[in-house]
Amino acid sequence: MADWEIKKTLGQCYGTQEPFEPGQDYYAALVETDQGLERRDYSIPYWQQHTPEVYCFWKTRMASHEQKKKLFIDDEMLMAFFDRLAEETDPEKINFRFVLTLILMRKRKLKYEGSQTDAAGRELWTMRVVGQDRTETVINPHLTEDQIEQLSGQMGQILQVDF
Repeated sequence: MADWEIKKTLGQCYGTQEPFEPGQDYYAALVETDQGLERRDYSIPYWQQHTPEVYCFWKTRMASHEQKKKLFIDDEMLMAFFDRLAEETDPEKINFRFVLTLILMRKRKLKYEGSQTDAAGRELWTMRVVGQDRTETVINPHLTEDQIEQLSGQMGQILQVDF
């Protein structure tokens, strides 16, 4: 499994290089590059004027230096990210979606209903989306505990939260 090298916020707008002030809202985004997913942050004015092409994004706020980091990512954003990864075939994105599935199960947004093996020999989990009349199929890539922990940590860095 390849390591994801997605950095934390640099505290400045990717487009203008201007630093964010404490308390300033901005957009954090994942952009697909030749090297994989890369995090880029954009000021609100830059975002509104240029609307960069991104894989997914969320709105967040720059913490003050003395404020303990306590950023909140809502469940709708996590579900949107989960849905966005549904058709991906890249092994890293399949692994990422699986770890996101585990997080959403813990948050009681997804419920495990069963599993089956497809013609390619992959284990597929059937997940019910809580509060909705739909199910989703998730590939179980049989990650080790260390791999799950590593991906969870990387996801927490990307989203600036603790999982």
